Amino acid sequence: MNPQELANLAHLRRARDLIDREYARPLDVPTMAQHALMSPAHFSRQFRAAYGETPYSYLMTRRIERAMALLRGGKSVTDACMAVGCTSLGSFSSRFSEIVGETPSAYRSREHHAVAAMPPCLARLHTRPTRNTPSKKPRSRNREAAGETAA
Repeated sequence: MNPQELANLAHLRRARDLIDREYARPLDVPTMAQHALMSPAHFSRQFRAAYGETPYSYLMTRRIERAMALLRGGKSVTDACMAVGCTSLGSFSSRFSEIVGETPSAYRSREHHAVAAMPPCLARLHTRPTRNTPSKKPRSRNREAAGETAA
């Protein structure tokens, strides 16, 4: 790795630290890019190359991670949504379901005894959400070209 790449990585880490610290604040890509001393487009490309997801996706994953902890602690879905910086309950619930695999209310109503018995550092590690969206099949107007047969 050359010195320029190391410097870019340090700038990206600064922006990622901003997201981790200020996740409940309204953050947009230009603000994150400003902290990384990059243009928004360049920042988005570099962030995805370094961390494997877009800056907004990383922000939403952190927000969902924090919301999961609040829901385990007994907060209502609406309170958790607002506490992590989401302004739309519908969008929050959709993103939560996409990332976690169940609705926020179902997650909240489930027992979390194992997590309660763990030290907080281990609980964060084991409950960290990961995107689990299945890959979508490519759509084709021509079914034969896609290898599908008509029933």
